Amino acid sequence: MERTTDIFAEKRHLGALGERLWRRLALAGTAALLVSVAIAALGAESWRRFFFAYLVNFAFVLSLALGALYFVLLHHLTHSGWSVVVRRVGEALTAALPLLALLFIPVLLGLKELYPWSQTAVAAADHVVHGKAAYLNVPFFVVRWAVYLAAWIVTGRFYFRRSLLQDSSGDTSLTLQMERRAGPAMVLFGITLTFASIDLVMSLDPRWFSTIFGVYYFAGSVVGIYALLTAVLFALQGSGFLRNAVTVEHYHDLGKLLFGFVVFWAYIGFSQYMLIWYANIPEETGWLAHRQENGWGWVGLLLVFGHFLIPFVALLSRAPKRRPRLLAAVAVWMLAMHWVDVYWLVTPAVSPGSPLPRLVDLTLLVALGSLLLAGAAYAVRGRSLVPERDPRLEESLAFENA
Repeated sequence: MERTTDIFAEKRHLGALGERLWRRLALAGTAALLVSVAIAALGAESWRRFFFAYLVNFAFVLSLALGALYFVLLHHLTHSGWSVVVRRVGEALTAALPLLALLFIPVLLGLKELYPWSQTAVAAADHVVHGKAAYLNVPFFVVRWAVYLAAWIVTGRFYFRRSLLQDSSGDTSLTLQMERRAGPAMVLFGITLTFASIDLVMSLDPRWFSTIFGVYYFAGSVVGIYALLTAVLFALQGSGFLRNAVTVEHYHDLGKLLFGFVVFWAYIGFSQYMLIWYANIPEETGWLAHRQENGWGWVGLLLVFGHFLIPFVALLSRAPKRRPRLLAAVAVWMLAMHWVDVYWLVTPAVSPGSPLPRLVDLTLLVALGSLLLAGAAYAVRGRSLVPERDPRLEESLAFENA
């Protein structure tokens, strides 16, 4: 009970800072988006390059929001206690999903530039692409994405609203409701994320296919969300929030989960590479060939070292996971590597000759990243950063690693 009293005595509402934060993030995101559009409109970059840069960053921020949804569902599915004090940050990120639905509109506007299968002449001239036309066509693509976005938004709102309602009512039956629905919701999440990753990224090369691609995108999403949660919590504590609620024990568990999914990402990535290399089928190997030529091979090596070996060594022992500042630095590094991973997946389709990012890639990263965080900050304005009356709150506050 003493720990509970401590958190009620500390700063757990963003207050005026939250109001300023979401407004400034929204302003920065909007300004960066307008600059990006101006770069294309004035001819500094082609509209095709603009849409590919937009797709890179949309796929990146979407992966973080979906990773947050996974984190919330996993919390309730496993009846987790330790993560209660961390959960509200994840819930806030899921609350930004309606904003991402709006940010998906430019992807629809750029379909003809992004996806060869959307062009009738290309589909008719290639028998492989033509054979996939029942699935890869514009009307069905739009319908599928309407279903994906609706499923994610409804699920995220269900959990966020009940979590907030419990703050005011203290009704423990709300926890039971969320736990009972977590299993079916997780199944729906897995199916929609898999097909969404196929549609959004894999179909950029309609001849290529990988049965493990959805898992690869999922693994990157989870690495991204554990890194983002760590970085956000560290930033909040640096501003005086949650200093009693979130302890080194919670950072330790976030570090363990980040380490585990770094290894899982590497395992899935190697599995995908090994199977394509061993099978040696032209429809599959061409995709990898584009990512091993003209400098793109160096990006692949950067991912091997930067997305796996460096964080693997950094997080292998117990001590770094119990040093919040060091863990936050690793988390920021992993967010950067996750962006490089998405960039490596998407950009060779438009820039096979050079792996160097363009200005529009970076301005759109600022734009969409700021808007995602603005949506999350807006969702928790005037609300507690901790689920105050969750029945497992005391367990979370007293949590200690063995």
